[in-house]
Amino acid sequence: MKNNIVGILCCGGLGTRLYPLTLSNNKHLLPVYDKPMVYYPIEALVKADIKDVVVVTGGPYAGNFMRVLKDGKHLGLRHIFYAFQEKEGGIAEAIACAEPYCEDKSVAVILGDNCTDADISKDVRSFKSGAKIFLKKVKELNKFGVPVFKDGKIINIEEKPKEPKSDYAVTGLYLYDHTVFDKIATLSPSARGELEVTDLNNLYIKEDKLEWAELTGYWQDCGSYDSLLEAGNFWKNKK
Repeated sequence: MKNNIVGILCCGGLGTRLYPLTLSNNKHLLPVYDKPMVYYPIEALVKADIKDVVVVTGGPYAGNFMRVLKDGKHLGLRHIFYAFQEKEGGIAEAIACAEPYCEDKSVAVILGDNCTDADISKDVRSFKSGAKIFLKKVKELNKFGVPVFKDGKIINIEEKPKEPKSDYAVTGLYLYDHTVFDKIATLSPSARGELEVTDLNNLYIKEDKLEWAELTGYWQDCGSYDSLLEAGNFWKNKK
């Protein structure tokens, strides 16, 4: 493996915000213009030469991923593995589900509802240790983790703040070294009973091992009716 990085695709959850669309299928398999939603984050990983991917899914329609993704060869993957997340335990827990497939390698984590044409290949090639997160300026910051800056460095990340301290949102795209699994093991569930990726990122910040980059190009979190439609229109117009 050239870059020694394994991709982790987080596709769990019940997608309740998209009911009734998700009553009979997993959110990440819904169509975004002419492809299943999950194709887009996979394409972002393949573009960065990450061709070994663990798909972490759950819920009643987890088996549908095998029908759509198969062995991953048609998407440019070398190996595809499937891990099952028993309950909705948060993004950090989903990452932990992939540990058996990652050995001592670094990981590139992307959420299955993140549609982007960004090229992170340079970031992947230069990544050595610690963590790197990707930020994007968005309007509705109260839906995301928002970084707090001091002298250009992130000193804290606040989850869905009422009064954001910057214009950036943390996108669902992260690079972590192999210590990520040990860090997740120390996390405690949040008030909503989940292991939060924001808490994981803050652990790296405490160790002064978190870097950031602004994500260039298009990015959309397809978690609502409006964003799903907007993403579909973007890809249609890009053809």
